[in-house]
Amino acid sequence: MAPLRTESTAPLAVTGEAPTPHAFSLAARAQYASKVYGAGDTAVTALDDLSLDLPAGQFTAIMGPSGSGKSTLMHCLAGLDTLTGGQVFVGATDLASLSDRDRTILRRDRLGFVFQSFNLLPTLTAAENITLPADLAGRAVDPAWFETVVAKLNLGDRLRHRPAELSGGQQQRVAVGRALISKPEVVFADEPTGALDSKASTELLQFLRSVVDDLGQTVLMVTHDPSAAAYSDRVVFLVDGAIVKELANPTKDRVLDIMGQLGG
Repeated sequence: MAPLRTESTAPLAVTGEAPTPHAFSLAARAQYASKVYGAGDTAVTALDDLSLDLPAGQFTAIMGPSGSGKSTLMHCLAGLDTLTGGQVFVGATDLASLSDRDRTILRRDRLGFVFQSFNLLPTLTAAENITLPADLAGRAVDPAWFETVVAKLNLGDRLRHRPAELSGGQQQRVAVGRALISKPEVVFADEPTGALDSKASTELLQFLRSVVDDLGQTVLMVTHDPSAAAYSDRVVFLVDGAIVKELANPTKDRVLDIMGQLGG
């Protein structure tokens, strides 16, 4: 694994310009991102002039106390929500420049999603659930990539099973396979271990770690669990919609220590 930055509270380096060719090694980034819900006395600032780079091929975890803006940040980076101010790029694409239809296509073709709820279709087999995004887009699945994903997730003997015939951990692995099948530029994982027991959680996190290390994927995970965050390359801590600290090469104890300082 490439060496990473040490723990720092310094702001991330950003510019006000669109990404240059050198910046294409960034899978995604937010520049001066603001998100305000409501107006006047009832306005709530979820993101406060926040800037964040997501390097390609790295595993980033987002943590913070309840209401810190973790999920809002992920939703805006993934094009599931729009900013009040600032910019979000996926690769070189400014999401604000896209129509609603084009954002939908970008999410389908260039991003992957894993949520706490598995969101599998009960009438489809595991294999059919994995290939569903490509099937809906009318695209053929790369057989070699399908085999690579299935092998990585250890699902080879479960492909003909429907969700009801799978354990919770197996269902979440199918959901990860579905997220990976389009070779996404970023996989967004929102509390992916929340519905799993400790054994299945550990297996899933090991799989996410391995798809970064072995398959070169980029993962952004929102989590409240220090043990889960310890699988990442770096943890970004949010408070009141702003980045207050980063931790490279995290351990569970170090994450716990920082979350205690932040009141998380």
